[in-house]
Amino acid sequence: MEREIQEFMAEYAVPGLSIAIAKDDELATVRSYGVADRETGSPVTERSRFRIASISKPITAVTVLRLAESGKLTLGDRVFGRDGVLGGDHRAGPRTPHLEEITIESLLAHTSGGWQNDENDPMFQEQQLDHSALIDWTLANRPLEHAPGEDYAYSNFGYCLLGRIIERATEERYDDAVRRLVLEPCGVTDMAIARNLRGERQVDEVVYYGQGEDDPYAPNVTRMDSHGGWIASAVDLVRFAIRVDGFPQKPDILTEDSVRRMSTGSTANPGYGLGWAVNEAGDWWHGGSLPGAATILKRTASGVCYAALTNTRRAGLGAEVDKLLWRVAGC
Repeated sequence: MEREIQEFMAEYAVPGLSIAIAKDDELATVRSYGVADRETGSPVTERSRFRIASISKPITAVTVLRLAESGKLTLGDRVFGRDGVLGGDHRAGPRTPHLEEITIESLLAHTSGGWQNDENDPMFQEQQLDHSALIDWTLANRPLEHAPGEDYAYSNFGYCLLGRIIERATEERYDDAVRRLVLEPCGVTDMAIARNLRGERQVDEVVYYGQGEDDPYAPNVTRMDSHGGWIASAVDLVRFAIRVDGFPQKPDILTEDSVRRMSTGSTANPGYGLGWAVNEAGDWWHGGSLPGAATILKRTASGVCYAALTNTRRAGLGAEVDKLLWRVAGC
């Protein structure tokens, strides 16, 4: 295991790597490799926090499901329009048909009809705008391409909207609501929303290193809060996973019905549930990718949950990290 990981890091020029593996809801292995900061030589430790990028999505999805279980909202609630959860704040422009058909569930499943993660992704446009102004700009300038429910299109902006829905339902800031409803019940206390600049790094946060043209400190990561903005340790991600995994050893913070719904794909894409990629074997996972970060969190049908976090990114690195962990975890 040690040799394979060291060879992997050398091959992909990974400065630092942190992994955590649980089996049958018990933490089995925590390992840290390389450096958190090349200049100081400070090592990665099990407390090191990394940008987790899109692993933020299952955390947001679980928060929404917790709110649905408590009756604060339903997954069928409309998002926009007169009776929409956000309808009082944001209205459709003339170029946005079908907007009032979007439901909370369609946002969770990436079937809202548009705003996909491509060169026109709203979350990487107009970076000076706050959430509210960005939503207004997107509704005015990015029409939906399909009626909701018909088509799968992976949407960071859709999960940005879910963050605002959480704020409306709880009357709390997004991160505060997530801590109260999800992280604290899972025994997680050290997660936070990332800041944008290297000089704004938080306690135990690693330095991020770009490869090629990547600039880790160019994106507005703070604005990505509910779709890609959290920082966490590998251990804390596994602590989260084992409390929503449907395995019996430790009680989940979701009901059996919510876990089943979360891990079932949609008609538009059987390979994606509510905040998780899924397959017929019973595995669920989510990867994350940002300049300077490639991450994976996985729950396997064999009873293993694992997380791996790096402080660099290159093409294909996330998939290769997943393959590495699959091997060393003995899945």
